[in-house]
Amino acid sequence: MKLTVLVDNNTYIDKYFYGEPAVSYFIEDEGKRILYDLGYSEAFILNAHKLKIDLLTLDYLIFSHGHLDHMWGLDSLLRMYMEADTGGFEMVKPTVVVHPKTFYFRPRTWLGGSGSLISEERVGQFFEIRKSETPIWLTEKLVWLGNIPRSNDFELKKSFKKIRIDSKDEDDYMEDEVALAYKSGQGLVVISACSHRGICNIIEYAKQVCNEEKIADVIGGFHLQNPEKEVMNKTIDYFSKNQPKALHACHCTDFKSKVALAKVANLLEVGVGLALEYK
Repeated sequence: MKLTVLVDNNTYIDKYFYGEPAVSYFIEDEGKRILYDLGYSEAFILNAHKLKIDLLTLDYLIFSHGHLDHMWGLDSLLRMYMEADTGGFEMVKPTVVVHPKTFYFRPRTWLGGSGSLISEERVGQFFEIRKSETPIWLTEKLVWLGNIPRSNDFELKKSFKKIRIDSKDEDDYMEDEVALAYKSGQGLVVISACSHRGICNIIEYAKQVCNEEKIADVIGGFHLQNPEKEVMNKTIDYFSKNQPKALHACHCTDFKSKVALAKVANLLEVGVGLALEYK
């Protein structure tokens, strides 16, 4: 499997890509081409062009969850496909894989919500949508994990604002958040976008689904932004105990949290253009 970072908060010096507080990864495995999240703007398209990555031949389009920094690039993608179709370019229509609640409205301010700008109905006019709460194997070794259960007493203790269900605003525990896991020869590679459900919860569920205890790498946002002391300490204890071969913490992981993680694990830098390969 090869993973290329198309969007992250960070960009490398002298690389001249576009960064934004968002996430988008391009993944290739067993001939399948997968776009995991679209960031906030058209930055993922601009960076893909610089990296000579063709986004018109995707097999899967996957959203980690229904937040603006992961879904608002959808408008740009749809326009790119429409323009390519008008121009007679060859395209592959990707399958959109999402949790049933991904497109639910998330109220935030009088301006509207923090979820998708484009409705599920509208997306369904362009692409086939496959909704699931249970794992889906995208390739022989790469799995979309589905619902992330809670397995510890320190993560996912609070809701993240509200989500509208049947015209009623309810506490949002990010049930729609989905991560990926890859079974490499050296252990699991866990790919997360924001880890609202808890990075340790995500890894433990990936172990269960893949029947694998060793962790080769974890890449993504760990949702450690000025975390409570208990959350930080127990997360550090978790990684100290599990000893992953590498950590690529990015996006929503603050500096102090990275420093703490670096004391117990092989923490490596992430930026737009980073390409990681696993066998």
